[in-house]
Amino acid sequence: MAEEKKSSTSSGPSGIGRALSELLAPVAGFGVTFSNMFRPAVTEQYPFVKHPTAPRYHGRHQLNRYPDGLEKCIGCELCAWACPADAIFVEGGDNTPDGQYSPGERYGRVYQINYLRCIFCGLCIEACPTRALTMGNDFELAGPTREGLIFTKEDLLAPLKEGMLAAPHPMVEGTTDGDYYRGDVTAPTSAQVDWVAEQRPEDPTLEAAGRAAASDTSGPSARKGAK
Repeated sequence: MAEEKKSSTSSGPSGIGRALSELLAPVAGFGVTFSNMFRPAVTEQYPFVKHPTAPRYHGRHQLNRYPDGLEKCIGCELCAWACPADAIFVEGGDNTPDGQYSPGERYGRVYQINYLRCIFCGLCIEACPTRALTMGNDFELAGPTREGLIFTKEDLLAPLKEGMLAAPHPMVEGTTDGDYYRGDVTAPTSAQVDWVAEQRPEDPTLEAAGRAAASDTSGPSARKGAK
């Protein structure tokens, strides 16, 4: 008697409803798929089309230069001390009359950033006293080897802009590192160009730097001439 009752229950209206719901369940799932098939595609065609980053995006680091070509880094190691991931290694060196790489007494002789450790927090940028270290928008830092993700000074140093004179060379005559920091130096001077021409006559930046020195109307040399 119990078996007959069970059989009648499973074959009743409720049993048929459950069977239909189970049959139509995959159809409902495909309905979501089909509805999205006709919507505009949102896939980015990377790397052929790259989505622009935010203006203040924390990307690849850069070691900056002053307008005359000298490096801003003074080898103080504050960025390395501020790094919570211990990703930065700096070794300072002394500037000499024949090897002046930055204004003042010292420069960053060795500079490395290990992007296997870097968390892109930006604390190194805040610690830098001369704004030598900044972060750009470049996010393509993947590589085939671990060694390739340890960037050296040559990898991080900003390229020379038109009119800059490649270091080493003397500071602008009569200026201090404070004058550089305040932006008083706006271009190389003819004295700097002459020094490099004597020491490195084949330097490829001489011609453009000479034109920049001749056309500079706001730098220290121009003010001296006006006096």
